[in-house]
Amino acid sequence: MHELQTYGERIFSQPARTVPAMTGRGELIPTARAVTTDVLLLLGLGLLVLASGFGLRDPWPADEPRFALIARDMVISGQWLFPSAGGDLYQDKPPLFFWLIASVYALTGSLRFSFLLPSLVAAVGTLLLVYDLGRRLWDRGAGLTAALALLFTIQFSMQAHFAQIDELLCFWTTLSLYGLCRHLLLGHGWRWYALGGFAAGLGVITKGVGFLPLLILIPYAFARVRHWPLPRLEKAGWRWAFAPAAFLGAIALWLVPMLIAAGTDPQFAAYRDEILFQQTVTRYASSWHHAKPFYYFLLVMLGLWQPVFSLLPWLIPRWRERWRERDARILLLLGWIAIVLVFFSASTGKRGVYILPALPAFVLAAGPWIRGLAQRRDVQRTIFGLALALVLLCGLAYVWLTLAAPEKGQEIMHRYGVATLLPLLLIMIVGGIALRVAGISRPLQAWAGVCTVTWLVVGWWVMPQLDASRSGKRFIVQLERMADPNRELGLLAYKEQFLLHLSRPSVNFGHARWREGDLESFDAARWLSADPQRQLLVPEGRLAPCFADARVRVEVGTTSRERWWLVSEPQAAGCVAKGNSSAAREYSPGYR
Repeated sequence: MHELQTYGERIFSQPARTVPAMTGRGELIPTARAVTTDVLLLLGLGLLVLASGFGLRDPWPADEPRFALIARDMVISGQWLFPSAGGDLYQDKPPLFFWLIASVYALTGSLRFSFLLPSLVAAVGTLLLVYDLGRRLWDRGAGLTAALALLFTIQFSMQAHFAQIDELLCFWTTLSLYGLCRHLLLGHGWRWYALGGFAAGLGVITKGVGFLPLLILIPYAFARVRHWPLPRLEKAGWRWAFAPAAFLGAIALWLVPMLIAAGTDPQFAAYRDEILFQQTVTRYASSWHHAKPFYYFLLVMLGLWQPVFSLLPWLIPRWRERWRERDARILLLLGWIAIVLVFFSASTGKRGVYILPALPAFVLAAGPWIRGLAQRRDVQRTIFGLALALVLLCGLAYVWLTLAAPEKGQEIMHRYGVATLLPLLLIMIVGGIALRVAGISRPLQAWAGVCTVTWLVVGWWVMPQLDASRSGKRFIVQLERMADPNRELGLLAYKEQFLLHLSRPSVNFGHARWREGDLESFDAARWLSADPQRQLLVPEGRLAPCFADARVRVEVGTTSRERWWLVSEPQAAGCVAKGNSSAAREYSPGYR
């Protein structure tokens, strides 16, 4: 491993020669041994950074418990075409991500192992795709630099540590761009074009926006019309239909069986209509949550695409020069990023992870110049300053929470179940050593060292400490201790992590009904009033209007930023009358 790191450091820091012109098939062809060494370096560093803490924690909110619950229920129920959460059909996302988690869970029986594996494999796969495409578009050094820059970009490494859909979507998007660029920019054949379409289709059945890579054809059409230098594509004609056909074929792998199985069943038909229309067109055009301003993603890039985004002032003149030279590689990559940025910015609903799939294209566009820019004193000061700021932030936080405001430190440790704040001190000390060894003249190595130290400490020390609190496991232990085991337990506005950790059957009133106002409370009040031996878990914010006057009300604890109470009769009579008894759904853990 030391030899690999030394080798990678040499490649990563050497000054870049003149950026190769586009020849259609790359300028230099490295030996198979050199490529193998590069791949081993990326695999070694990638797993060191991205797999830190793997298997040491349970799913955490907001999304991980829901996705893990859906995957577990797929295996237990055998129903793979229509995902469900807590006994209620889940129409928010297509099922491919859940299928992958469920498949690993079916093989291993370990949810801790399976729920994070797709994100980890997708992240490592994305690194390798960026490397290979970069070396083919420019040269081997540019490919390796781009892949390493991606690995140590904050948002990429952060998302690899979480089981959200976007890391897998990032892989499909990069695979699609890989196939499309190999055809459109390098002329490697129509099979790569078809692969680009197929990967985009897999992206769609992972998350609806998976079609976005195909929009790279827009800047390509511009380059073709303006007669930019591009490879000559032999026997085109009807072969342009390869990517759309492969795209639709990939989607059909899920869509056709789902449509057939839905048939005339009203419940499945409602699922079909919701996922095909409400969760795609309507959600984009008139989003009901995560409202952010138009410029929101620029702020995300400024904060989470570091350190490569800090090179923008020096990259823009070089990109402008390449534009004037009609370099289609820069046109297609940057043009596609601009399209993606406008697409997501136009919707009112925004989350920082939405822009992640554009990050690999950004580092690819920057890759040929990063090594050269790292020789400039102003660039060195900028990147080294970012690394230093991260180290100092951890050190200042430790000093403040232990010396200046120890009561605040104790409060944080108690709230999250943390035994010590020493991880902050460790990051400061070891990160400081990394900065001293690298020095300001090697800022890329300094940043990589600090990031590696941070993720190792966070993955192997911090996350396991936080797990009992963040996963909801500690709260459920308290709930099961306080709830009468001989009485039915209902959950109002439940969190998916509750169902993951409960060892007893429970009743809930549907998934994500917060958009319906007080209707879920009315349904819960009707269920609770039907039997005096029932008990209901209610978040404090939902006690009114139905449960504020309950005769028995016992505080269970705090989780998910809410205080929770166990309540029993009576309830407001008006609420009971408005409730629907058929809304109650029984759920049993059904552990394998």
